[in-house]
Amino acid sequence: MRLSLDILSVDRASDDPMHRQIYGALRRFILDGQIAPNTLLPSTRSLAEDLKVGRNTVIAAYDQLLAEGFIEARAGSGTWVAQIKQARTPASPRTRLGGSPRRLSARGETIVNGPQPPRNAGVINFHPGVPETASFPFSIWSSLLVRNSRSRDETLLGYLSFAGHPGLRATIASNISVSRGIDCAPEQVIVVTGAQAALDLVSRVLMDEGDHVWMEEPGYLGAKSAFLAAGAKLAPLKVDRRGWNLSDPDLPQPRLIYVTPSCQWPFGTIMRIEERLQLLDIAERHGAWIIEDDFDGEYRFRGRPVPALRGLDHANHVVYIGSFGKTLLPALRIGYLIVPPELVSSFDKAVSITGQFAPLILQATVNDFIKQGYFATHLKRMRRLYARRQANFVKLCREHLGDWVTVAENDSGMQLLASFKRPLNDFDVVAAAVKEGLDVQAISINYHSTAPEHGLLLGYAAMDERQILRAVLALRAAFMRLDRE
Repeated sequence: MRLSLDILSVDRASDDPMHRQIYGALRRFILDGQIAPNTLLPSTRSLAEDLKVGRNTVIAAYDQLLAEGFIEARAGSGTWVAQIKQARTPASPRTRLGGSPRRLSARGETIVNGPQPPRNAGVINFHPGVPETASFPFSIWSSLLVRNSRSRDETLLGYLSFAGHPGLRATIASNISVSRGIDCAPEQVIVVTGAQAALDLVSRVLMDEGDHVWMEEPGYLGAKSAFLAAGAKLAPLKVDRRGWNLSDPDLPQPRLIYVTPSCQWPFGTIMRIEERLQLLDIAERHGAWIIEDDFDGEYRFRGRPVPALRGLDHANHVVYIGSFGKTLLPALRIGYLIVPPELVSSFDKAVSITGQFAPLILQATVNDFIKQGYFATHLKRMRRLYARRQANFVKLCREHLGDWVTVAENDSGMQLLASFKRPLNDFDVVAAAVKEGLDVQAISINYHSTAPEHGLLLGYAAMDERQILRAVLALRAAFMRLDRE
C-alpha cells in the first residue's frame, strides 16, 4: 500500500519548523489509523519535491519517526509504516477493567476526601496561621539569594546534602538551643519541604499501617491527614482550654502521640509542666514516639517563648517539627525535624528516597539570613506588630461582633478562637460568610472522633488595621444574614 501525497501539507507562515510539521502530521495520521501499517511511504526525495521543501527537512522528520518506532526502513524496499498495535478507542470509566471504573487507592481516597479549610483567592480571609508578608525585608533577602544563586559552591549544586545544607543544619541547632531550649547536634536536624512534609515523613518512617496514633481532639487537620494516609488508627487525645486529658483510660497503647504543646491548635492552650512530664512518662512506658509540632512557638507576646517539650530532660522519645513558613515566608516551603540520635541515619536515607529535600540555594539563603542577624530583627518586629494587631482585632470584634461571639486575647499564636454566644452551626456561618466575600474556618472540622464544638478560628496576623475592620464588618454582615434567615 502506498501513501497518497495529498494528505500532507506544510504551513510556511507557522512558527513550527517544517520538519516538525511533517513529523507531527505523519505521527497523527499513523496513530489515528489514517495511514495503515505496512504502508509504503514516499522516498525522502519525492516527498520533498511534492511539498517543495529541502530533502534534509523530510529526512529529519523521517529520522524522528524512525527513532520513535512509527516507521521502519526495510533494506532494498524503502520506508514503511511499522506494525503498531493500535490502542482501543478510549473507554468510559464504567467500561474499564471489566466494567469497574478506575479508582484511587484507599490511601488516595483518604487524602483527597478529608475536610479542607477554605482557600479562595480574591476574597477577604481570616485564614489562621498566615503571616504578614508586606513587612518582610525583601531587598535584603534578594541580595542574599542572588549571591547564593551565583555561587559555584559544589555543596549548593549537587546531591551531597539530602538531609539539609550543612550550614543551615548547624545554624538551626545553635539557634534553637537559645530560642526553644533544645540541645541537639547539627546531624539531628533534618531539613524538609515544610512542616506538612515533616509530618508525612514521620508517619511513613515511624509507624506501620494499623498502629494507633494519639491525635489531639480537636487537632490540626494536616497532621490528621498525614497519619490517616499512612494507615494510622486515630485515638482522640482530648484537649480543652484547661489542658490535655492524658489519663483517659480508653486510650489504646500508642505508637505515636501528636501534640502542639506551645500553642495548641486550635485553642491556643499552653501545656503545663506537669502535663509535659506526664506525657514523657507515658511515651517511655509504651515505647512510643511523641511528635511535637511547634507551629507557632516563636510567637509569644508577653514574656519569653515557652521552651519546647523536646528541651526537657529525658525527652529522647520526642521528634520536634519546626518551620520557617510562619516566621519568614510560607512559599519558601522549608521546615525541619529534630530527631533523636538513633534516628539520624534512618531519616537521612528516608529524605533521599522520598525527595522531600528543599532547594539548597534557598537553604543557604535562610542560613545567611539567620547568621547575619536579619532573622532575629525580623522576628522581633513581627512579634510587636502581631501584638498590636491582636489587640486591635479583639477590640473590633467586641465592638462589632459582641452579639454573636466571644473573642479573647491570647499570649501566643497568629489566630484567635471565636466562641459562639448562642447555638449556631459553624458550617452555616462559613456559608453565610462566603456570600459576603469572606473566608473563615470552622472549628468543627478539627474534630475527628467526638461531637464537635462549633465556633470560628480567625487569623488576624496578615491584615493591617483597614483590612481587619473590613473583614470584621463582613463577618458581622454574615451573622446578620443568618439572623434574617
